[in-house]
Amino acid sequence: MTSIPELKDLLSILSVNLIQIACGDPHHASWVEGDDLPQVARASGIEMAGAMLGFPGEDYTTPETIKETGGFGKPAWRAERLERLEWALDRTRALGLSDLTLHAGFLPEIGDPGRGPFLDTLARAGELAGGKGVTLAFETGQESADLLRRTLDDLASPHIKVNFDPANMLLYDMGDPIRAVEILGPDIRSVHVKDAIRPKSPGAWGEEVPLGRGEVNIPEFLRALKRVGFQGPLIIEREVGDQAGRLRDVKEGLGFLRDCLRD
Repeated sequence: MTSIPELKDLLSILSVNLIQIACGDPHHASWVEGDDLPQVARASGIEMAGAMLGFPGEDYTTPETIKETGGFGKPAWRAERLERLEWALDRTRALGLSDLTLHAGFLPEIGDPGRGPFLDTLARAGELAGGKGVTLAFETGQESADLLRRTLDDLASPHIKVNFDPANMLLYDMGDPIRAVEILGPDIRSVHVKDAIRPKSPGAWGEEVPLGRGEVNIPEFLRALKRVGFQGPLIIEREVGDQAGRLRDVKEGLGFLRDCLRD
């Protein structure tokens, strides 16, 4: 979808009114409304839980291509992407929001010589967010929960939290998402409800599937979120297929999610 009226029509079909909204970077995920997006979105009556940012040049063709191009991972791109982050922080505030989700990139392991400069960049991102009154929520998936926990502790930034996506951990084959909730619980700021199956061979993607058909164990995932005290919105994300197929899967997913929450 490319416009707020189209988004409203789709939400009407789904009988929901709460979303995370793409910032509308003109080089990555633009909206027809352009610079008028914040005004139009706020006047639409759509309830927005937070904004999302993707960087131009991110390539999700394979795990290796996104490792090379994702987030702040590539040193030569960091300055430019921090500038793009500053733009997105201003856009987030213009939308009337205080949460911005994005992929930080693949976190270097402990002892990796690139870890220090990478964390310096993330710390700078947190400072920029704090200066605008925004909380950054880095999306899970590329790293183990233990490495992300250690990174959050090392950064010790009140402006950096987690957007938890259990399916991403399976798509990247990075551990048990239920255990990850327990490890990251205090810092889970927002949640994507998505399901997936682990990859069948090393270096390949897993498979994203409709809610309830994968290996996340959505009912137990919801119970884990409750155990750690998460009380925020649950945002269903469906990224594969055409728009009609995604709409169908999200609609079915909403029914499945509501059934799980009633149990």
